[in-house]
Amino acid sequence: MIPVSTPSLGKKELEYITDAVETNWISSKGGYIESFEKKFAEYCGVKYGIATNTGTAALHLALVCLGIGKGDEVIVPNFTMISSALAVQYTGATPVFIDAEEDTWNIDASKIEDKINKNTKAIMPVHIYGHPCDMDKINKLAEKYKLFVIEDAAEAHGAEYNNKRAGSLGDVGCFSFYANKLITTGEGGMIVTNDKKIYDRAKSLRDLAFGDEQRFLHKEVGFNYRMTNMQAAIGVGQMTKIDKFLDIKRKNAKYYSHLLKRLKTINLPVEKKVKNSYWMYGITIKENSKLSRDEIRKKLYDEGIDTRDFFMPMNEQPFFKHLQSDEDFPVSKKLSQTGLYLPSGLSLNKKVILDICNKLKGLYE
Repeated sequence: MIPVSTPSLGKKELEYITDAVETNWISSKGGYIESFEKKFAEYCGVKYGIATNTGTAALHLALVCLGIGKGDEVIVPNFTMISSALAVQYTGATPVFIDAEEDTWNIDASKIEDKINKNTKAIMPVHIYGHPCDMDKINKLAEKYKLFVIEDAAEAHGAEYNNKRAGSLGDVGCFSFYANKLITTGEGGMIVTNDKKIYDRAKSLRDLAFGDEQRFLHKEVGFNYRMTNMQAAIGVGQMTKIDKFLDIKRKNAKYYSHLLKRLKTINLPVEKKVKNSYWMYGITIKENSKLSRDEIRKKLYDEGIDTRDFFMPMNEQPFFKHLQSDEDFPVSKKLSQTGLYLPSGLSLNKKVILDICNKLKGLYE
């Protein structure tokens, strides 16, 4: 079975995590945490990094640090991983959903302004599958209405917009280091920012808000969102290869597109004046296809090729039923019904990609 994605771990990761174990620095203290934070922040082109135990925790922590809470609204893509919307829910604020663009699958920035009101406090663009959102439009709206911008860059390590890396395009950027991401710490996340106040507050709140002068005196609600030194050790090892990994992703995507460009029954991913990191190579099935998305997935699985559905829209999630209205989200719905992504792991080579594409095209012969 060709998996959708697998991590790429090597000697550096083993060397560093062995060092963490042998020196007994295995918990949330240790030199690898600070090193990983500094290296990743520098890679993103920002001053500060705050490591967390998950990407979802990074989003929640960022929202709390910006003062988002009950009665507030945060604009979120309707087509996204549910972590984005749940992080807003954790604060007591309300996620407000916006439909997707048909080509990039990102939040449709042209539809955001109509949803802004006196309760709106922030916009959370999500760079879907590694393609940066239209950040110029989003940041102009944020400036006009004095809103925060929290980038959910969980899928966009190394992606660029106007020659600036994802994570550096808003007030705060949030990343995930889950096992299928460009670089991994197994589980893990990171907040990146240029704002010293956000940095200081995030460092405190992720560590249960221990007191500065008296450790066990807690003046506010904190969270146990700490990354371990062992996870960070893996992250430091991964950082030595991040540019190589990004190059592999982009070359594989280019080869996929070259092989599939004449297949008239699918839409290929785009790259609109940005640098797409192609975290996953997604396609959508056109109406003229004799096979449905689910039929294609089943047939490919039978051929030893694993795939994944696209996300289910937020407005169709049972948990958010209380937020549902008569509003239609046609693009999100269509993407969820017709989209899938092909194997996109770092271990792929041209021979494997050629085999996948030949089997996909063979379904129509």
